[in-house]
Amino acid sequence: MKTALIVAMDSERGIGKNNDLMWHLPKDMQFFKDTTQGQIVVMGRKNYDSIPEKYRPLPNRLNVVLTRNNEFNAPDCLVFHSLEDCMSYFKDEKERTLFIIGGGEIYRMAIESNIVDEMYITHVHHSYEAETFFPEFDAALWKSSLLFQQEIDEKHEAAFTVRKYTKVD
Repeated sequence: MKTALIVAMDSERGIGKNNDLMWHLPKDMQFFKDTTQGQIVVMGRKNYDSIPEKYRPLPNRLNVVLTRNNEFNAPDCLVFHSLEDCMSYFKDEKERTLFIIGGGEIYRMAIESNIVDEMYITHVHHSYEAETFFPEFDAALWKSSLLFQQEIDEKHEAAFTVRKYTKVD
């Protein structure tokens, strides 16, 4: 099973505020959609709740929600109560990549448990006074390659760079 992580963070590592995205960057949203299409997306309950109802579950992906709440139910999603249970469930998955899509607590658990093989990180070149942050990671353990850059234009309020990080063996 291949495990990846996908995130957009601002210049202060910020990823969220008021349980919502802080920016409108259509090319990054399209990159997220194209990259996770047909794959498995794993998110925390707060992240799931932050997705507008008309987009839940995210289409053309197997949606997985992690929550400590044993009563929680998400229509057309798999629900697990620990990252370990989720990883165990998908241990024999060969076709699809398991994408960790947030939020902050789920990213932290994934990085600390050393299960991530690749990271797709959008570096937004602006600060948004976030409340939720992407965890620090040891850059020396990752090989970084540039996927694309986007400058500010009529559709993009901030410039950003998308990089792929691959774990160094």
